[in-house]
Amino acid sequence: MPEYLAPGVYIEEIATGPRPIEGVSTSTAGFVGETERGTTRPTLVTSWTDFQRTFGGYIDRPPFNSPNFYLPYAVRGFFDNGGQRVYVARVVGPAAVAANGDLGNCTVEANGEGIWGNNVLIAVQPASIAVAGTPTADWFRIQVIYYRDGIPAPFVDPTDPKKLGDPNRQEPTVYEDFDSLSARPTDPNYALAVINSGSQLLRVLTCTARPTDAAFPGIQLQNGAAPPATLTEYLDDAQPDPELRRGVAGLSTIKDVSLLAAPDEVVGALAGLREAIIETCEGMKDRFAVISADRGIANTSTLRPPRDTTFAAFYYPWVRVLAPHTPNGHLIVPSVGHVTGIYARVDVERGVHKAPANEVVRGIVTRDFKNDKPLEFTLNKRDQDVLNPKGVNVIRDFRSDGRDIRVWGARTMSSDAMWKYINVRRLFIFIEQSIDRGTQWAVFEPNSDPTWSAIRTSITNFLRTVWRNGALMGTTQDEAFFVKCDRTTMTQDDFDNGRLICLIGVAPVKPAEFVIFRISQKTIEAES
Repeated sequence: MPEYLAPGVYIEEIATGPRPIEGVSTSTAGFVGETERGTTRPTLVTSWTDFQRTFGGYIDRPPFNSPNFYLPYAVRGFFDNGGQRVYVARVVGPAAVAANGDLGNCTVEANGEGIWGNNVLIAVQPASIAVAGTPTADWFRIQVIYYRDGIPAPFVDPTDPKKLGDPNRQEPTVYEDFDSLSARPTDPNYALAVINSGSQLLRVLTCTARPTDAAFPGIQLQNGAAPPATLTEYLDDAQPDPELRRGVAGLSTIKDVSLLAAPDEVVGALAGLREAIIETCEGMKDRFAVISADRGIANTSTLRPPRDTTFAAFYYPWVRVLAPHTPNGHLIVPSVGHVTGIYARVDVERGVHKAPANEVVRGIVTRDFKNDKPLEFTLNKRDQDVLNPKGVNVIRDFRSDGRDIRVWGARTMSSDAMWKYINVRRLFIFIEQSIDRGTQWAVFEPNSDPTWSAIRTSITNFLRTVWRNGALMGTTQDEAFFVKCDRTTMTQDDFDNGRLICLIGVAPVKPAEFVIFRISQKTIEAES
């Protein structure tokens, strides 16, 4: 009760009605793997262009030639198939170093470890903005250019308009221009703040005074290095500080992630990554893993999911994508990025209760290249008769029927019939996480009837909306779900130990995996 100690008029705000529960996101993915460049902090990207701007392009060609090169293809496949948000956790090898340089009074380093930073050039010039007709003496301009394939020789300044016709001129991969900078921390145009918040290539470490002027080629960053990442860097599970975690551990700190994949799980040197991804989802219980079969498994009788779990789904075979930078112009890659994009697309268009199956796979080659098919292996119904009961979701080619290439399976890797469908497990994740986040207000509230009633009302209103959206069975609310939170769900021991227990039951919809039409002949007897 509020205190009323002095005479007067008191205005009070009171809460009326139930506290709403907002449904959590189900279509935000998290991918872990190596990239061309960029920060190792998990970073949200919302398009393929955004990914290229932040992390670069493909890394399976010089000068990188990384043995773990599937992440960029997965991100591209994710967005091609309707995905909208993905957190990318870049990993780098042990003892990785960011390239660095000294501008004179200012020290800088590449925005991320790796050899890519050695191809960054920095020019320092007077600021182009004039004050009272003359350039400001203390202000300066920093231009940054990056060449993915190495600094060209001979070098021609690509920023000089007079050199546009020079046959040796090469357009940089990335160009950034920061004008009217100051070395004073109190100024709004302080170089450290402006560049560190706006550059995809550079980080200013210190800036005590105006740097020394240097026209292009200017200062080249040096000493960048990063060997291929190992399983240790992918997991990063020994880092105690949540703010410093990278890889899978870094993605685990982001609650918005609901789909998890590591496209490089198929790389032999990373044995154990697949199991770690699944164990992360099982432990956190707020995300679902998309897993790929290894390459080259032609004998389908030996193919089966790597383990029994309800928090992951297993897909086969690999898919062929366009890769203009390769000699053949195309490449076989794991399907996890494309499938995860389909999950996100179905969630947005239909809802998490709809099975992510019987959906066209976009962003893959849909015509044959000589003897190269769109799928690594073309399977028929008899092949799937063997794989489907095992929990292997098959990507099938239905082009002969005019139905394109589709995901033709919706099973988890579980042997438990109650949890064999992907959409059932993901629906429960959605409901559980939504209720968990939407009822945090109840902690330390009085464990009595008013609190129980408020909880029942909030959860009932939320589940009623879920039911009306088609995610629950039943023609009436009572058939679809129930919510109990009263003296029948708790004992005196629960009260004494501060436990408030609410019992919730829901009837999830399950996919029509086998559509059966029974047809018989009907005879018309002659009229008598």
